[in-house]
Amino acid sequence: MVSTAPLKTSKSEEIFSAAQHLMPGGVSSPVRAFKSVGGQPIVFDRVKGAYIWDVDNNQYIDYVGTWGPAICGHAHPEVLQALSAALEKGTSFGAPCYLENVLAEMVINAVPSIEMVRFVNSGTEACMAVLRLMRAFTGRDKIIKFEGNYHGHADMFLVKAGSGVATLGLPDSPGVPKAATQSTLTAPYNDLEAVKKLFEENPGEISGVILEPVVGNSGFVTPDAGFLEGLRELTREYDALLVFDEVMTGFRIAYGGAQEKFGVTPDLTTLGKIIGGGLPVGAYGGRRDIMEMIAPAGPVYQAGTLSGNPLAMTAGIKTLEILQRPGTYEQLETMTHKLITGLLAAAHETGHAATGGNISAMFGMFFTDKDVHSYDDAKGADTEKFSRFHRGMLEAGIYLAPSQYEAGFMSLAHTDEDIEKTIAAACQVLSNL
Repeated sequence: MVSTAPLKTSKSEEIFSAAQHLMPGGVSSPVRAFKSVGGQPIVFDRVKGAYIWDVDNNQYIDYVGTWGPAICGHAHPEVLQALSAALEKGTSFGAPCYLENVLAEMVINAVPSIEMVRFVNSGTEACMAVLRLMRAFTGRDKIIKFEGNYHGHADMFLVKAGSGVATLGLPDSPGVPKAATQSTLTAPYNDLEAVKKLFEENPGEISGVILEPVVGNSGFVTPDAGFLEGLRELTREYDALLVFDEVMTGFRIAYGGAQEKFGVTPDLTTLGKIIGGGLPVGAYGGRRDIMEMIAPAGPVYQAGTLSGNPLAMTAGIKTLEILQRPGTYEQLETMTHKLITGLLAAAHETGHAATGGNISAMFGMFFTDKDVHSYDDAKGADTEKFSRFHRGMLEAGIYLAPSQYEAGFMSLAHTDEDIEKTIAAACQVLSNL
């Protein structure tokens, strides 16, 4: 049940105030600080299913899902049971374990582009490693990324990045040397001509193109018809690699990710979030001839003490098992479409311009009367209105991502009642904006 009582935040305020003396900005990751929506963040105490409880014991319906991994719902009993058994064997090996084989085989069987996979500890780490691999395989240094696409906080990717960088209004980051980004070329998302022009202007110098096939770090932005197919054709024409960053979309918009959904197979793929079932994890994989360049099979070095951690492997295996059950993705699509359709209707009925949509269990909404195809389009939306909407929804017991530049996530634990309460809350909040 969503509480109708006034939101009590005294304990959250006390804890966050202390945190600001202990950690930069009081957080371990920037978007959590609520900088773009105002006010102080709530401090979580526990999660279960589709719900959050904060330290003041307020309850919320959650549409962040720990930024995507909780697709089965928080603290799923089967995942917890599997983790409990795994804990008895130890928390870290730093050596090969059979669970890596099991999850690797599941990933390879699911994702069309992946013939071999390497596990790491985060999406950022996966993207760092795949960039090194792209350059080594092609013998070229330059890459193309898209404005508003976020591939982690590695130096070479912090060029016109989205997500937390956009939220904080930072075009790039101090401390990133020019040498680290001079080989990173950028183009507007959904602009094939801009990509073609970059290839023409840099003949024989571009190792490949990396992108979020469905953007979640400029808000929810979908590829135009033919965009992904066009990138596949261009990269083949110029003998470059195509990389899908499916850290968000992998196992979320389809079991085989965006590449299954759209029928476009890249050369390499990065993964994270869902494949760890809520524990820290990342992975990259692709064609066997490319992946065999990774040490110790080949000369491209990459390593990690906690890579292939047995607890992360266990949670990932159980999560993917649950997702394979009949009707899973049909349920996610039905629930998410019902939610976003209701939110948009609530906005329009209360006199607010809004646009948005969903693909399976990933969704988003912008306060604008224009369709959003790119980062520039997203920046044209009414962020001040979003901030007030976010606060109103928070006070109504609905937890949305605290930034316009983040997608929302549905889980199997959400119910029709949750959706109806969320839409009703949105109607009330939007009526008062």
